[in-house]
Amino acid sequence: MTTITLVQGDITRQSVDAIVNAANSSLLGGGGVDGAIHRRGGPAILAECRKLRASQYGKGLATGRAVATTAGELDAQWVIHTVGPVWQGPGSDPSLLASCYRESLQVAAQLGARTVAFPAISTGVFRWPMEEAARVAVQTVRDADTTVEEVRFVLFDEGAYEAFAEQVR
Repeated sequence: MTTITLVQGDITRQSVDAIVNAANSSLLGGGGVDGAIHRRGGPAILAECRKLRASQYGKGLATGRAVATTAGELDAQWVIHTVGPVWQGPGSDPSLLASCYRESLQVAAQLGARTVAFPAISTGVFRWPMEEAARVAVQTVRDADTTVEEVRFVLFDEGAYEAFAEQVR
């Protein structure tokens, strides 16, 4: 069974096997978590992302999918990039958000990762409500059939931490 832990802080400072990046579909960096991971991880991450774009992901990475690269200078072996859905308002389908967590765990398991750090995917500029995003994230991880031993949700602020803590209780 996978252990779920919560940390309030900076995901780029975590020491884990894999760090999940809330990427944009271009895989070429951006703002928020994506920008922070690319900045702290250095040019090796972007170089591998460019190779992915030049090969099987010419049109970018689809929402809900996941792919791994080196972690560059981060204290991890891999970065798993996943593209979260943009919240479309009440009634938005959470299945693609769940897919981000499920597919990231599948990629992590294929790599042999035992510890994985996740941000709160889609809750920044993609506007997914934190409480619902936390519910989807925690339930998806709990339901996952994975060899990953620890999933660490790394939440940027107290509000996000509390929303996830409510789901883990």
